[in-house]
Amino acid sequence: MTRTLVLSNVFPPRVGGSGRWLWELYRRFTDSDVLVVAGPCQGDQAFDDKSSLKTVRARLAPGDLGGLWPGGRSRYAALRKEVLRLASDFQPEAVHACCVIPEGWIALGLQKRLGIPYACYVHGEEIAVYRQSRELSWMARRVLRSASRVIVNSHNTLTQLREAWPESASRAVVIHPGVDTSVYVPADRDDEQRSELGWSGKKVVLTVGRLQRRKGHDKMIEAIAEITRAIPDFLYAVVGAGEERPRLERIAQEHGVADRVQFCGEVTDARLVQYFQQCDLFALPNRTVNGDFEGFGMVLVEAQSCGKPALSGDSGGAPETLIDGETGVVVDCREAGNIAAAVTEMLNDPERLSAVGAAARRRAVEVFDWARLANDAESFLKLDEPSTVGAR
Repeated sequence: MTRTLVLSNVFPPRVGGSGRWLWELYRRFTDSDVLVVAGPCQGDQAFDDKSSLKTVRARLAPGDLGGLWPGGRSRYAALRKEVLRLASDFQPEAVHACCVIPEGWIALGLQKRLGIPYACYVHGEEIAVYRQSRELSWMARRVLRSASRVIVNSHNTLTQLREAWPESASRAVVIHPGVDTSVYVPADRDDEQRSELGWSGKKVVLTVGRLQRRKGHDKMIEAIAEITRAIPDFLYAVVGAGEERPRLERIAQEHGVADRVQFCGEVTDARLVQYFQQCDLFALPNRTVNGDFEGFGMVLVEAQSCGKPALSGDSGGAPETLIDGETGVVVDCREAGNIAAAVTEMLNDPERLSAVGAAARRRAVEVFDWARLANDAESFLKLDEPSTVGAR
C-alpha cells in the first residue's frame, strides 16, 4: 500500500471543482494510504471530522505565485518546511499535487530535497495564465518536466498542454472528473419541491457554478427576451456566487428580464441535487473570454446524472461532458441568439427532452461514475510502476 501525500490548497468544504475532484477520487482509493494537506477554509474542522480521508490543514498559497525572486523563494521554502513538518510521521512515498503552481512547485522542492516522486494535475484554464508570465511559464515547465505522471481533465486540456510544454505530454493521461451516480439520481417532477424553489408553473433552465464571465450567465440573460416570446412561462435559475453578480443583475435590469432571473446563491449539496432534479434543462453557456475557458465542467455531468439534458458552450473541455444531439447540445455561446434558439427548440419538444435526459443518465453511469474513474486514477498514479499511458 503506497503512502501518498496529496497537496491541495482548494479542498472541500471550500467550493471549487479541482478540490472536489481530488476528494471524490482519493476517498475511493483502495490500495493507497492517503494523507491530504489541504488549505484552510470556513467549516473545515467539521468537514474533516466526518471525512474518511486523513486531512491536515495548512496554508499552501504563497500569495504571489512567483517563486524565482528572493521573496518568492523564501515563501516557498517556508511552505515546504511546513509540509515536511506535517508529513514527518507519515513518511510519504509519493506526492500528488492538485495544481501546477503552487502545489507542484512545492512538490518539486520536496523531490529535490528528499527524492520523493510526484504527480501533477492540470485543469486547463491555468495554462493561459502561466503562459502570460515568463516567470510562471518557466516554473510550470520545470514542474511538469520533472513530474512522474501528469493527469489532465479533458482532451482539450491535453491539447493545450502539448502546445505549451510538449515534453510533458508523453507522461499525461486524460481522466475526466465524474459524478456520484448514487447521489445524483433522476427524480419525478415534484410540484411541492418546485413550489419551495419558486418554480411553480415555470419552465426552468438552470445554471450552477461560480459567477465568472467565462460561464456565460450574461449571454443567457441576454437571450431571455427572445426565449420568452416562444415560452412565456420561462425562468432562468442561477446557483452560485461570485464577482459577476452585480453586473449580471444590471444586465437583467437593462434587458427588462429581472423578474425572469432567480439568483439562488450558494446552496447545500443536498439542495443542489433537488435543483438538478427539478429543472427542465441544464445549461452552462460557457465561452472563452480573454484566454479564460472552462477546463471541463463537472456540473454538466452532475445534471446529466440526474437525467437532465445539458446545453454546453463549444469552448474548452465542456463539450467532452456530453454527446451533441444525444445527451445534450453543444452551442456557440458567444451570441445570445444561438442560446435562445437552442433553448427554445429543446423546451418546446418534451418528448425529445425526456429521451435526451434518459440517454444522459445512462452515459453518466457508464462513463463518469466516480468508482470507475477512481480505479483508473489510482492505477495510473502508481509512481513506482511503468506508466501505461500509451495503452489508454
